[in-house]
Amino acid sequence: MRMFSSVAELEGAIGTHLGFSPWRVITQQQIDTFADATDDHQWIHVEPIKAAEGPYGSTIAHGYLTLSLVSAMLWEVYGVEGIRTAINYGADTVRFPAPVPVGSRLRAGAELRSVTRARSGFRVVVHVTVEIEGASKPACVVDSIGLLSP
Repeated sequence: MRMFSSVAELEGAIGTHLGFSPWRVITQQQIDTFADATDDHQWIHVEPIKAAEGPYGSTIAHGYLTLSLVSAMLWEVYGVEGIRTAINYGADTVRFPAPVPVGSRLRAGAELRSVTRARSGFRVVVHVTVEIEGASKPACVVDSIGLLSP
């Protein structure tokens, strides 16, 4: 994890790659729990036997499950000392180029795009690429926007 001593130091890293999160395995239990939380029980996600005969050979994670992991993975990539609160503000240009089969290992790579003054602190935009181990295309690409309040 890359730790910045201040927002000013973070600003100095604009345009650089901040690093990668550790790999994490996507389990069927995670997929099922996400399906329950979002009421999205499409068979491609929650019916392993039927999905085994489908286009991906197994169940796949919901795209929004992958997206929801971005915040946690970013906490594993970088931090800023002296921040009282850090909240999600939104996302721009979200894409899901490749499906995530159950059992896949994912990690997030992060490139700092901008740090701008906001009313209550700083708006930080990080370009995140969620990689699937061994795959040629990423699972998710997103510009994640956070608000940091010192």
